[in-house]
Amino acid sequence: MSAEILEKIHQALATVSDPELHKPLPELGMVESIEFNAGTALLKILLTISGCPMKDRLKGDISGALSSIPGIEKIEINFGVMSDEQRNNVKKIVRGGREKFIPFAQPDSLTRVIGVASGKGGVGKSSVTVNLAVAAAARGLKVGILDADVYGHSIPRLMGILGQRPTSIDQMFIPIEAYGVKVVSMEMFKPERSDPVAYRGPLLHRVLEQLLSDAYWGDLDLLLLDLPPGTGDIAISLGQLLPASEIIVVTTPQVAAAEVAERAGRIAHQLKQHIIGVVENMSDTPCPGCGETLSIFGSGGGMAAAQRLSALVGVDIPVISTIPFTPILREGGDSGRPISIADPASPANAAFEKLVDALMMRPKSLVGVPLTLHT
Repeated sequence: MSAEILEKIHQALATVSDPELHKPLPELGMVESIEFNAGTALLKILLTISGCPMKDRLKGDISGALSSIPGIEKIEINFGVMSDEQRNNVKKIVRGGREKFIPFAQPDSLTRVIGVASGKGGVGKSSVTVNLAVAAAARGLKVGILDADVYGHSIPRLMGILGQRPTSIDQMFIPIEAYGVKVVSMEMFKPERSDPVAYRGPLLHRVLEQLLSDAYWGDLDLLLLDLPPGTGDIAISLGQLLPASEIIVVTTPQVAAAEVAERAGRIAHQLKQHIIGVVENMSDTPCPGCGETLSIFGSGGGMAAAQRLSALVGVDIPVISTIPFTPILREGGDSGRPISIADPASPANAAFEKLVDALMMRPKSLVGVPLTLHT
């Protein structure tokens, strides 16, 4: 009888995954011992690090998996910590046995990498990145955000994860997850949020490379990079590190802003990156009193940028979404509640849904990717 129950415990534990690594506990080597005696199941579980923030959740998930097994009256779970050798083994498992590398730069990667760029600051590029990511995750896509705006990082606030730090396993770390989106930002690694980042060009390249390679992203369908405004080092490094990456250009309706936005598209074109289209943010919005259309930031900027980029590239670069100006979008950014959560029925959320549709209509090609065929 005990042997039968022990086998059922092993089977139940195989259904419990680490909340951050998303792999079964036995596969990661986290189950050190299992005993069953007089109705009591006694387990020894090894955590990847001391003080693991997922300890309580793991305890609940394990207890839930074992509670339905007939014959078990009591569950006792003791936690230990992995040795250096065991942690190294975990890193090899999650990285498929390979050393540190950028998974999205590999020929067999099916992750679509999109940089969200702008010619100048203040056009709502980070807001577009966050709300697009959350809308895509709500469709069932596996989405990640890399806050590549090293100097002006704002993604943690917009995602409601201020002050949270990723779990580190030696030189590998696990992105913070919010609203179904995995997030990495330079802010997570600073001693204090208010500390400035004063890095020169070569170091910026190294920072971007580390954030891409040291994080355990898992299998993503879509990775969005919130790029710094302008055409500086990070934009160039993205084209070098991830040559298959694509670009969305964000502007406001103001023609002066659109002229500057064109430069972000130009640098992407020079780096041979595909320009998906232009997003016009803070666009026309109905007056809450009379219903008349208000063009608070002017009009025509998105179309002007798209036309200039079309002439540059030689193919049609469309305006893929116009996002109306709305105070709720700004308030949600301050409070860490994306528009799909704060006001799913709003025209602004509909605009982000349209943006997701535009991206999903252009899936990544499988040309050149080896396929395993079973006959």
